[in-house]
Amino acid sequence: MKVLFIGGTGFISTAVSHMAIEQGMELYLLNRGIRSTEIPGAHQLTGDIHNSESMLNALKDLKFDVVVDWIAFTAEDIEHDIAVFSARTKQFVFISSASVYQKPPPDYIITESTPVENPYWEYSRNKIACEDLLMKAYDEEDFPVTIVRPSYTYNTYFPVAIGGFGCYTLADRMLKGNPIIVHGDGTSLWANTHAEDFAKGFLGLLGNEKAIGQTFHITSDEVVTWNQIYQTIADALGVEAKIVHIPSDFIIKVIPEMTGGLFGDKTWSAIFDNSKIKSFVPGFQATIPFSVGIRRTLEWFDADEKRKRIDDNVNREMDQILKAYAESLEIDYSAGG
Repeated sequence: MKVLFIGGTGFISTAVSHMAIEQGMELYLLNRGIRSTEIPGAHQLTGDIHNSESMLNALKDLKFDVVVDWIAFTAEDIEHDIAVFSARTKQFVFISSASVYQKPPPDYIITESTPVENPYWEYSRNKIACEDLLMKAYDEEDFPVTIVRPSYTYNTYFPVAIGGFGCYTLADRMLKGNPIIVHGDGTSLWANTHAEDFAKGFLGLLGNEKAIGQTFHITSDEVVTWNQIYQTIADALGVEAKIVHIPSDFIIKVIPEMTGGLFGDKTWSAIFDNSKIKSFVPGFQATIPFSVGIRRTLEWFDADEKRKRIDDNVNREMDQILKAYAESLEIDYSAGG
């Protein structure tokens, strides 16, 4: 099967790319060649997906069984995809997001039929607009689309609500005994999915004619609380987590930019019914528990000290929230306080 990944070297897609090669797929990667990640066995195409001339020069006359766009975020991106790939692929897979599901959720158990509506997060609304355009193209032009909605899918970063994305800042704070923030009382329910588990279900959809015109989420069936997530990371580091619980509405008053990630996603309990992906990909099952997956994440960081990047802005934001909350309660949350 001849497959094109637009992107293919990101936080989720790198693991999927490696597994696609292992399964014998003829994989092409189209990106700008900025990331240093190499996927042995993949064909590299260098071009800018946002520049028509650059992309067409990279693609030349190539056609594919499947095209997956990992990096489309706006309706404009999708309009471009439809124009370029309608005659180049038998299946087009759009990577959306599980954050598109209605917030607040109508039920804590989410299925693919749960309404999509997110008044809190522009990112999610853009993904919804992308989905709408693609399904319109499917209905009116037979554009062969499949929509996949990952939830929090991790591999080489910590899947946390507050503590920094793609950096080592949270672990550094824990190791130093500094306080960390857990939103709310930490008891809302969540599902973290390892990228390798996601790949198992995802790759089973590629080339699957029955998946055309369908939407799927692909997540772990393991359900944990946010307290358990942070405590599991601390356990893997061999330290005690100094957790401070702070209401989500207080957090976004201090840092309004966190509204999308919290009220648009992680404040609410979210348990995903994976019956649909299991019916389309028989045998699919997420098998990497979070306690195991997060140790793999730490091993990845430990393998190269350069990966342990500390984001000073993340530290400043966390300290700003902690200071404001401490002042509101007249409590000292400084290190050692």
